[in-house]
Amino acid sequence: MAITSANQLELLQIADAVAREKMIDPALVVEAMEESLARAAKSRYGSEMDIRVSIDRKSGRATFTRVRTVVEEELLENEKAEMTVETAKQYLDDPKVGDTFTEEVPPVDMGRIAAQSAKQVIIQKVREAERERQYEEFKDRAGTIINGTVKREEYGNVIVDIGAGEASLRRNDKIGRESYRPGDRIRVYIKDVRREERGPQIFLSRTAPEFMVELFRMEVPEIYDGVIEIKGCARDPGSRAKIAVISYDSAIDPVGACVGMRGSRVQAVVNELQGEKIDIIPWTEDAPTFLVNALQPAEVTKVVLDEDAERIEVVVPEEQLSLAIGRRGQNVRLASQLTGLDIDILTEEEESKRRQAEFEERTKLFMETLDLDEFFAQLLVSEGFTNLEEVAYVEVDELLVIDGVDEETAAELQARARDYLEAQNAKAMEAAREAGLADDLAGFEGLTPQMLQALTADGVKTLEDFATCADWELAGGWTVVNGERTKDDGLLEPFDVSLEEAQDMIMTARVMLGWVSPEDVVGTAEDEEETDAEEAGA
Repeated sequence: MAITSANQLELLQIADAVAREKMIDPALVVEAMEESLARAAKSRYGSEMDIRVSIDRKSGRATFTRVRTVVEEELLENEKAEMTVETAKQYLDDPKVGDTFTEEVPPVDMGRIAAQSAKQVIIQKVREAERERQYEEFKDRAGTIINGTVKREEYGNVIVDIGAGEASLRRNDKIGRESYRPGDRIRVYIKDVRREERGPQIFLSRTAPEFMVELFRMEVPEIYDGVIEIKGCARDPGSRAKIAVISYDSAIDPVGACVGMRGSRVQAVVNELQGEKIDIIPWTEDAPTFLVNALQPAEVTKVVLDEDAERIEVVVPEEQLSLAIGRRGQNVRLASQLTGLDIDILTEEEESKRRQAEFEERTKLFMETLDLDEFFAQLLVSEGFTNLEEVAYVEVDELLVIDGVDEETAAELQARARDYLEAQNAKAMEAAREAGLADDLAGFEGLTPQMLQALTADGVKTLEDFATCADWELAGGWTVVNGERTKDDGLLEPFDVSLEEAQDMIMTARVMLGWVSPEDVVGTAEDEEETDAEEAGA
């Protein structure tokens, strides 16, 4: 099948028709044709030749050319596609390495196999162009809502026609009780767009919290305009959700704006989410206040926040306990996701018992270690003293405010506390030495004898052992496993060593050992400060 003048124009017509059908650039189809014709020509003239084809974009005429490149004589490998400078002088004036000589060759007469091969090349190139167009179209639409039509269901996953291609709504991204039939209209959130060998993969979701956020942005003009911002969203898809909103205009109530006249706005979102109940909560920077709002409709009596552990303790009346926890823990779980804090819920009775137990434990500590009677020990606890260190090293004036304590009594209390602590330190250091404590670690500034005892008991006996520790191994931390936060106990956590303090001690040990330079430590600290400043600015 030679390309004659009769069918030259058809090449352009075919290219234009394919481009329109696949919604791609006609030039890409023409380039695919050029490549397929060049491949067919190579099968005719020889694969070692550099045959190129150019199709005129106006007339459709295909020009076949043979290209030979000028190379250095010692680098000549393929005489049919390359030539030396000396040989090139026959064809070119003053040839140089890198110059090319082009000569036109007769068009090929394509046989059935060559024609089939050319067809496959064109199909493949067109398919690649179509995939690239689809990826370019959707890569910037991740994070938006799109309407589609259900095509089919495969192993629980719904394949959705989104106009320019297909997308997948996986089983775990569907709201539990939803079912679809081919032809159903569906509104979905584009969760991710990935470029893969088999083409762009577009993943959809109806369970993502961002889907609800985008639905509110569509229904509430104030959110779209930026007057109201959704600061957080937590969902139990198909059942219940909580969103936190804030208004940057004091004249606009963020909760009322999201609810709408007679609940019209929030009801539109609820209907789209198959009746999912939505709690709209005013957002505030004050974590305890925000949590009280997040636990609605339960009433909260008291909140205690532990920022270091990212935990919060909530006290509620006995009759409010089940309401605060919610069915199967749903209410407290959503509140925890919304605030980013672990929440412990206690009744007033449980909290009272715990406080009484702490009071009795501290009273017993002072009675046994300071040789005090119960009444005097209770006075210390009532004034807020929780451990011996506070008694031993507090300013004397803070002891004098206790009824019945004069300067002589205060001095005696501090002397007893210090004597006991020194004895405990000596005992702990002796135990650490017996466990194999090395002198380099014993002299490390910032580690108390009790800390050294805890370290050696766990096998950390030298400065090198200490320098190889991770910060969380010393200070403790939290690990998320299957969505649940799990506590990791630290060796020095009982001594209230923070993560930052653990990092500083480990880096100091590494500097002392010569593993890192002091400049590197300073640079790291400055980088962290810049990062913190950027995050605060953001």
